[in-house]
This record gives sequence, structure tokens and C-alpha cells, in this order.
Amino acid sequence: MARVLLVDDEPGVLFALESLLTSRGDAPVVARSGEEALASLDGVDAVVSDFAMPGMNGLELLRAIRERDPALPVILLTAHGSERIAVQAIRSGAYEYVTKPFDIDELSTVLDRALEARALRVQNRQLQMERSVGRRVVGRSAAMQRLLALIARLAPRDLTVLVRGETGTGKELVASLLHAGGHRAERPLVRFNCAAIPPELAEAELFGHARGAFTGATQARRGFFGKADGGTLVLDEIGELPAGVQAKLLRVLQDGEIQPVGTGTVERVDVRVVASTNRDLAAEARAGKFREDLYYRLAVVELVVPPLRERREDIPELAAEFARRYGERFELPGVTLAPELLDRLARADWPGNVRQLESCVARMVALGGGEVIGPEAFEAQEGAEPATGEGTLHQQLEALERSILARMLSTTSGNQSEAARRLGVSRTALIDRIKKYGLSG
Repeated sequence: MARVLLVDDEPGVLFALESLLTSRGDAPVVARSGEEALASLDGVDAVVSDFAMPGMNGLELLRAIRERDPALPVILLTAHGSERIAVQAIRSGAYEYVTKPFDIDELSTVLDRALEARALRVQNRQLQMERSVGRRVVGRSAAMQRLLALIARLAPRDLTVLVRGETGTGKELVASLLHAGGHRAERPLVRFNCAAIPPELAEAELFGHARGAFTGATQARRGFFGKADGGTLVLDEIGELPAGVQAKLLRVLQDGEIQPVGTGTVERVDVRVVASTNRDLAAEARAGKFREDLYYRLAVVELVVPPLRERREDIPELAAEFARRYGERFELPGVTLAPELLDRLARADWPGNVRQLESCVARMVALGGGEVIGPEAFEAQEGAEPATGEGTLHQQLEALERSILARMLSTTSGNQSEAARRLGVSRTALIDRIKKYGLSG
């Protein structure tokens, strides 16, 4: 289903256009002026606009849309005999024009071509971003397709973006895609976890410090803004940033200037900022728990990552992708999840969202005894606490892998060849892991 913005000041024309889109199975979005249209662009796949309207005309609207999203196709409806205007519209970037009174079949054909071109541009952009981040992005659900389309449109634009979503939804991946799809892709992508740094050190970590600036500062150090100069700085858990540092971050966003702690010098930095949070910063700003002016600077554009319960149709494909990825990691190529298991996973609750699903699949792959993993592997985990665990996913998986190796070595009385055979890995790989985890043979 495509979302098409219809712009016309004549109710009769809007009714005819809405009827056409509804009959095609598309979702019409209606605006009665150019100004109203500009406020309705989010999530739109194409625009059909009249040329002659009071206030902002179709050509002016076209130019404004091109500034916001050059890849969004705009079809203009022009009066019969207005070839000069039509040529001007094409030169200004219109996808096509259709003369009034329009033929329904002709307009439908033009719209089909425009939507196909839009889909190809978005798909190509997504493939480029996937190559840059080194992983496939799964999301055929309508909620994820809307989000990915917005990411593809925003990535080339040097805007500050606030990424909001529940824990485990994939906010880190969204930030990576925004960086990979922009002109800074070849420059550094630096992450700063606002919740992981003691409040008294947050300023020095972000903006850098001089030698002797505080106890323990034995040498000068560049901050995260300096490390990200020319690239992108991701501020994870931005809601945890201390109030005093919030004011100084606001200055950076306004002026592009930082002052390392313990120096009297001001340095200019060129950094795109992407912030992420699982909190409602707008509500916290209204309640005085977060600087309101900083919130508006961060949320130039706000992207909301949908929780897994709102995109259940993506679960089977996500699970299959995780199985492939961890099968390669654990040297179990070809491992797959049975259709019955995929169906069971799609019906389960995932309060920890994608991160919990990934951890669950990783465990089933690591503990599985064959190439096809059935529903019994998941049912064995039911009744246990949701596998959100402590620490990062990488840390949890390493702890799980160490536990599996230790148990297998105990079962085989330290026989490495037999342990490797039962685990389905080479003896060399097993020995490497034994050394990594400090296990005795």
C-alpha cells in the first residue's frame, strides 16, 4: 500500500483522486493547500498536486519538496494548453505532469511508474547502507518499511536526529544506517554512552581535557566530539546526560564549538549528532527533567523504532537471519530453524524486543544438536526468565559459549577431539576457544 499525498483546493477533484487511490488499494493523504501539504510529507511515497492554487502554487510546492526530499516524485496537474508551465515544472524536477481534466487510466499509469521509481531508489539506498554497516536489514512489515524509507531520505541530509524506542528495538542499527547513507560515511562513526560515564567525567569525555585539568588527568586527551570530527557522533541514552553537560552540548549544537576542560581555548568541530533514548524526552522536557531547548535541538527529526510486537510479521525472517549469522559464528554452517519453530517464535512475547529474540536464537543455535532446530529447543526455554540478561549481547554470548565448552570438556573428560566432534567444530577452533576462555583441556 502506497501513501500518496493529494493536493488540490477543489473538493470535487480531491474526491475523484481519493476514489482513484482507494480503488487501487493505496492510502490517500489529503491537503487543501501547499502549506498544508508541506506539513503532511512524512511517510509519503508520492505527491499529486494541482498547479493553480491560492497561496503557494504547485511549482512553489514542488521546489519546497525538492529541498526536503529530492527523491520524492511529484506529479503536477496542469490546465489543458499549459505546455509552457508543464515544461517549466519538468525542468524544476517534477516527475511528470498530467493535464486537466485528467484521464483516470493515464494518471494511474503515471503514478505506477512514479511509485516504482521511488521504491527502486529507496531499495538501492538501503542496499548501499547495508553494505556499509556490513549486515542485512530485515523489515518487511509496514512499520519497518516506513522507518527504512525515512532513514533513506534523512541519511543524506546533515540533520540532527533523535532515535526513540524501547530497549532492544535496534536504535543502534538505525544510527549506523543514518551514518552509512550520508556523505560522512567514510568518516568516523563514534558512540558515546551517556549512562556509562560518571557524571563528573561526562564533560571531559565528551569535549576533551587538558593535562592536569583534574585529579588523574596525567595527559591531555581528545574528547568524543574531537574523535568524531568530520563524521557522526551517536549519543546513546541521551536522557542520562547530566544537567550541567546538557547546557554545554546545546552550545555545540548551536555553534559547532567545544571547549576542552581545563583550557581557555575554543575549538570548532564538524559533527553530525544522532541521539538515542528509550524515554519520552518531550514529556521529560515539559516536566523540567530535561532541558527543553536541548530537546528541540536534538529532535530536529524524531524517528521512532517500532517494538517487535508491532512488527510480528518480521519475526520469522529475523530469526532465520540470526540463525544464519550465529551458525557461521559457531562454525555450524547450514543450520536452519524448522517452520514450526519459526511459527512458535512469531507467536511468542518478546518484551526485550529484537535483542531478546537474537539472544534466544543464538542460544538455540549454540546448543542445537543438528542442522534443523525444532520447536522443542524453544519450548525448553519456556518458563525461564526472559533472556534479556546482564551486560551486552556480546558479553552474554561469550558467557554462554564458555559454559557450553566447559560442560562439553567435562563430559568428554577433556578429550578435545571428541568435544570438537560433538560440538561440530574443528579441533583447531576448539583449542582457540579453550585458550580464549582460559579453560583447561
